Amino acid sequence: MNPLAVLVTTAALTVIIALRYLAVAGAAYALLWRRDPARVAGRRLNAGTPTAALIRHELKLSLLSSWIYALPAALALEAWKAGGTRIYLDPDRYGWPWLIASGLIYLLIQDAWYYWLHRAMHHRALFRHLHAGHHRSRRPTPFASFAFDAGEAALNAWLLPALVFVIPIHPAVLVAILMLMTVTAVLNHSGWEVLPRGLVHGPVGRWLISATHHDLHHTRYDKNFGLHFRLWDRLMGTDLMPPGR
Repeated sequence: MNPLAVLVTTAALTVIIALRYLAVAGAAYALLWRRDPARVAGRRLNAGTPTAALIRHELKLSLLSSWIYALPAALALEAWKAGGTRIYLDPDRYGWPWLIASGLIYLLIQDAWYYWLHRAMHHRALFRHLHAGHHRSRRPTPFASFAFDAGEAALNAWLLPALVFVIPIHPAVLVAILMLMTVTAVLNHSGWEVLPRGLVHGPVGRWLISATHHDLHHTRYDKNFGLHFRLWDRLMGTDLMPPGR
């Protein structure tokens, strides 16, 4: 693997990741916090308006995280160019059902990894070194969605790139996962619940992370550690959901 190519790809991916984050988080912030609350189609979860200092903190950590996430992704991309991953281009190679199944498998693995890592980072010996930066946002804004301490970012950034060496996946599915992760992370940190109440508190919402669910974690540090699904929280007794909020 050419080190120069890895560096160039890392730089390019850093810019792409940062711009993706700024575009999605910026749009959510403009639509939810810069408009008359009466015009927002959602339920406000937090009192008070986010301060400029908080947003600067979230932006600083998020832009730092961008290059940390870019490096393992660049290594995987360069390895794919050399034929060293399980990424494939022909959607018929494994059949169309595998396109859906592979995406779900990736999400389930990522969700399990994040749940247990997240719980570990809340241990008093690790919290201030790995996770305290994210929790400066007790009333998070959309910009908090990617605001990680360097250690936390490094512990999370390697997982998806590592999976492409093991589990076959089509690039379109991988891009869809990355965009889904970005959008849901932004919405779940937005301070607003934009999903319908019936969905959030209905049968589907009992298993999916929403802004209503995750927002509580920023004030109740011992609850709601999941990333995509409420499965592990419910299994381990760490699930908390305000009824009818």
